[in-house]
Amino acid sequence: MSYWFECKVKYDRNAEDGAMHTVSELYLVDAHSFTDAEARIVEEVGGFARGEFEVTAVRKVKYSDVFFHKECDRWYKVKTNFITIDEKTAVEKRTASFQLVQAADFKDALEKFIACFGGTLADYEIASITETMIMDVFGANIAETEADKAAKKK
Repeated sequence: MSYWFECKVKYDRNAEDGAMHTVSELYLVDAHSFTDAEARIVEEVGGFARGEFEVTAVRKVKYSDVFFHKECDRWYKVKTNFITIDEKTAVEKRTASFQLVQAADFKDALEKFIACFGGTLADYEIASITETMIMDVFGANIAETEADKAAKKK
């Protein structure tokens, strides 16, 4: 079973004016453990970082779903409340859940979330949608075949 980890990295990057600037960015990684998350983020981001590269924080987060839309560049966190009714007391109960949606803007995030999540049979309400500082999301690391590994070496 894998989990989602937010990894904060600090590295040097060339700015538009040609000068080197130290930046701190947030990424999301699908991994099995904190150690695996750190290794994956070093593998994914460390390759294009110049100068000093440091993983400054790794934090486990709970996202029940992540909806990828490669044509978009921003990530939005959607908080949904699933509504159930306790049969004994007839009281509504709301259980919070979080999803991540890749979208162009707030309206697009709402539309994409409804399109992806709208088919669910459960009663839910959208409690909030907020833009995150996440730069990129690295999903499950699919095992490579020997042919894939050989092709990369060429």
